[in-house]
Amino acid sequence: MADVDELKLLVSQSCRIIGKENMTREPAGHVSARIPGTEHIVIKARGPGEAALRYTMPDDCMIVDMDGKKVEGRPDLSPPNEVFIHTWMYRTRPDVNCVIHIHPTNVVLFTICNKELLPLIGAYDPFALSMVLEGIPRYPRSILISNDELGKELAAAVGSKNVCLMRGHGITAVGSNVQEATITAWRLNDLAEINYRAALLGNPEPIPDEDLEVFRNQRRGGNRQREGATPAAGYQNSTWNYLTRWIEE
Repeated sequence: MADVDELKLLVSQSCRIIGKENMTREPAGHVSARIPGTEHIVIKARGPGEAALRYTMPDDCMIVDMDGKKVEGRPDLSPPNEVFIHTWMYRTRPDVNCVIHIHPTNVVLFTICNKELLPLIGAYDPFALSMVLEGIPRYPRSILISNDELGKELAAAVGSKNVCLMRGHGITAVGSNVQEATITAWRLNDLAEINYRAALLGNPEPIPDEDLEVFRNQRRGGNRQREGATPAAGYQNSTWNYLTRWIEE
């Protein structure tokens, strides 16, 4: 029970971060977390009694099974229609313990215009740069992921990556925990904002190849040193601590 309560708290914190950052079209969007050792997940619920993400609390979360069926939760709440985004990511990715689906406006604009997010930032945010260089997959359909077939199709599009752009729709982000998935979505949103504003100012110039090579070499060296450790754990912890304090202001 303690695990479930902790996961509900983390999911609700993630939702409030997303809402306060205006990273989705309220009240649409949902965050989930796998309950360890079970075939159940905690997920932000929808329905007549739902809260917008900005105001989500642990009681606004429910438990569903891997078929997307309600197991436990308030009577005025139901699983999201797109619960299949979550169930199929967990089915196909044992390494994933959190799934986020939201609708960041600037990211959606890039999918509508079929424009790529460019590597415009380096030291400003090396983690966002890594995201671009590793490639951000796209799901080409602009439909609700409302059944098993479409959930499986989206999971295939995400593949082994931690984020996917969904044409005219939004994003799906995943991670080994709630903190990682939330920060990935947050960083992607910032990357899209920078790309968008740069395009308004003029002709954005990607980082020079020689600087990108320096970055790649640093990443390779860092990965060797951290072998067996959680990547960028210190950055993740400090960022999560900042975000969770910020939403309480």
